[in-house]
Amino acid sequence: MMRLVLAAALVALATPAFAQDAGDPAKGRTLFQRQCSACHQVASTRNGGGPHLQGVMGRPAASVEGFNYSPALKASGITWSVEEVDAFLANPQGKVRGTRQAVRVTNDADRRDIVAYLANPGT
Repeated sequence: MMRLVLAAALVALATPAFAQDAGDPAKGRTLFQRQCSACHQVASTRNGGGPHLQGVMGRPAASVEGFNYSPALKASGITWSVEEVDAFLANPQGKVRGTRQAVRVTNDADRRDIVAYLANPGT
């Protein structure tokens, strides 16, 4: 019985932290528009200074037709996921040495929100 109570308490404590870690797509949209939209689009498939990010999750890196990617990103072997995008935005050069991506999102909460937006742009 004591184990059951302990397990329930641990789940209850972990749930808010997990929900908080997921990020807020609505905040992410605002942050994306402010920090990323000069180069990237999500609402359209138009490339700019950077490739469009519509449908980025699950897509292999450097795979948008018509965009001139760095050789480093082409050779990275990355398939974009929440974790991969998060790590890339935190430190693009650390993740893929030689990438042309210069902008870093060092604030953890902001980055989680942007990643949540990219994963769910319709929310």
